[in-house]
Amino acid sequence: MLTPASQPTEPESKAKAAASAAFVDVRDLAFRYGDRKALDGISFSLDRRRILGLLGPNGSGKTTLFRILCTLLQPQAGQVRLAGLDPERDPAGVRRRMGVVFQTNSLDQELTVAENLVCQGRLHGLKGLRLKGRIDELLERFDLGGRRNSRVRSLSGGMRRRTELAKGLLHHPQILLLDEPTAGLDPHIRQEFWEHLTDLRDSAGITILFTTHLMDEAEVCDRLVILDQGRVVTEGSPAKLKERIGGDVIVMHSPDPNALKARIQGRYQGAVSVVNGAVRMEQHRGHELIRDLMEEFSGEIQAISLGKPTLEDVFIRETGREFQV
Repeated sequence: MLTPASQPTEPESKAKAAASAAFVDVRDLAFRYGDRKALDGISFSLDRRRILGLLGPNGSGKTTLFRILCTLLQPQAGQVRLAGLDPERDPAGVRRRMGVVFQTNSLDQELTVAENLVCQGRLHGLKGLRLKGRIDELLERFDLGGRRNSRVRSLSGGMRRRTELAKGLLHHPQILLLDEPTAGLDPHIRQEFWEHLTDLRDSAGITILFTTHLMDEAEVCDRLVILDQGRVVTEGSPAKLKERIGGDVIVMHSPDPNALKARIQGRYQGAVSVVNGAVRMEQHRGHELIRDLMEEFSGEIQAISLGKPTLEDVFIRETGREFQV
């Protein structure tokens, strides 16, 4: 018996139910700037109390996607649901449930830390003891209590980012959006910043989405969406994505990489490619293969390296080229 077209099949019903249960749900999102496709059918979803990273090089669509998610742009096609709300129909409702930390500084440099937070709190309708208590709570959480009366222009880069984070959290948002949140910070401060974010996920139950072009930063998320040229090229946990590589990564430099690639393909099984002028292959127990490669092709290999799969290897496998910022 045929299923009527108006009635979804059981798998379709389950897929729709799963999508509707997602705390963040993006479906077939599209946006153009003239003839250029900034977003070309973007889809992904995220459960509550998770951290999702949007990783991609410049021009991948991260900024346009971020602006749509934080209600600054409306999609030209597709749909978005954030905490069950449609940003196009109820942008104010979405903003009440969302905190945003932009890449560029949004603090008033001549105001103190506390004064910046007071101004932000009043924009959200907070005042009096309720506002004071929330500011005190956030200053303690982010170790800023001793600098509450310091002008922002006197703060270090890390302290400014923590102040930005406190500002975005004043109104108890359910979702936190961050655009390149640690740009310009040194590695120690970046690690400290991400410790704050994982604590927010675990202790406050906040769902976090962030954009980045930094591979090591993407490692901290529960789920990763890799973007390129306005499309999702792959998604999953960082560990699962690297597992798909299926072995060690061997990279060889040669005067004639295409000729070396052809000779290796004729001798060994597995995918071999030329990326940015180097021969690249994936192989289980790669350290054993290196010995054979050097014995058989010693006159054609100038240098050879072996490494465990990284997120950049995932990007190369999916796109055929290196990740370039």
